[in-house]
Amino acid sequence: MPFPPSPRARSGPRRRSLLAVAPAALALTGCTGDPGGPAGDGQPAADRARARAARDSEALVERYDAVIAARPGLAGRLRPLREEVVRHARALGGGRKASPSASPSASVSASASPSASAAVPDNDKDALAGLATAEKELADRRAKALGGVPGELARLLASVAAAGAVHVYLLTEGDA
Repeated sequence: MPFPPSPRARSGPRRRSLLAVAPAALALTGCTGDPGGPAGDGQPAADRARARAARDSEALVERYDAVIAARPGLAGRLRPLREEVVRHARALGGGRKASPSASPSASVSASASPSASAAVPDNDKDALAGLATAEKELADRRAKALGGVPGELARLLASVAAAGAVHVYLLTEGDA
């Protein structure tokens, strides 16, 4: 006997689709690496892709910092997600500008541009929606880049993209 449908219509990704992202991404990455090729093939492109991904994560940390500074009531909800993005930046070889122990107000004044803090909406819902949009765009870009990078970097990008998709869910639906 099937369960009756939920009385509340859900928007955004379902838990099943989020769980399906990781295996699908790993399946795609199985064809990207060529361990038998010459040692130097594709390295500059992979290095550029890794550096770009690290910069993107650092920019996302700055965006989190701007929202936390402008909307202090969201700090408890956003800090764990921000710390995860800092770990992503470090895993990708970045992290010079992003540190998990830096206070959001100090890092916003030191590293974020005035337009970044001015772009934070005046209410919590819109601020969360803006972060969710940034996370989704970045996760989509990383998922598209999987085919053009070697296996290990592709696996890392797939993992970070999947985490970004979860962040989108937590920012839009979750009660983190």
